Amino acid sequence: MTTPTLGVPALGDPHRSLAALEYWLRAYRRTWRASAATAFVMPLVFLGAFGLGLGSLVDGNTAGPLGEVEYLAFVAPGILAASAMQSAFGECTWPILSSRKWTGHYHAQAGSPLTIPDIVTGHLLFVAIRLLLGAVAFAVIGTLAGAFSSAWLILAVPVAVLTGLAHAAPLIAFSITRENDSDFSVLMRFVMTPLFLFAGTFFPVSQFPQGVEILAWLTPLWHGTQLCRELALQEAGLIASLGHLAYLVLWCTGGYALAVRSYRKMLLS
Repeated sequence: MTTPTLGVPALGDPHRSLAALEYWLRAYRRTWRASAATAFVMPLVFLGAFGLGLGSLVDGNTAGPLGEVEYLAFVAPGILAASAMQSAFGECTWPILSSRKWTGHYHAQAGSPLTIPDIVTGHLLFVAIRLLLGAVAFAVIGTLAGAFSSAWLILAVPVAVLTGLAHAAPLIAFSITRENDSDFSVLMRFVMTPLFLFAGTFFPVSQFPQGVEILAWLTPLWHGTQLCRELALQEAGLIASLGHLAYLVLWCTGGYALAVRSYRKMLLS
């Protein structure tokens, strides 16, 4: 059995975590076609509406905050990171509650040789796979649409996945404690939507009042958006990039620790 060190839960055993992951992969076989279609359609919708439609209005203002950067090239990396965040909200709310209350398979796993870290790690691995598939699809569509032109986009894809996981880990810690799904609608409306709109996805947060700008800096989405954008535009610096990565990893590890604690309380008490 894995043992905590320095108060931080250890990751699950690799073999047992993969066994927990297998359940999610087998279940995904029934729905992958619909999700795959969505993964390719949504980039077209976002890039068409914001990058090309809105971009045609923004690009005429070369004296604006974007300077000479075309709006499509500016907004596409932001949507890449924000789409991963949105996917994390979808994957880590209702499916978590369902697994504990409606299907009960979490309790079945907890009654098996799997430990709580195994269960949490296995589910987060599945979320990471979903995020990776979505990010790759977005990168391919964006490249074909002319939104991306730098080979550094290859590094932006795992950054988008890390951005999604930075939201997924604390989200599952919250979702496992819910008794019904009413809180999820509130979460989507008052947390996910403001993050999507005001964390730098569509325009620089420097356009906000200073207090709002500072709040944006505190969000993991802003750090993911900035790093994806800097990589895609070939403007990434080593120190700033490491700072963004460290902040995202901090959210992942902190969320994981909270998730293990919440899962243990809800499944073993």
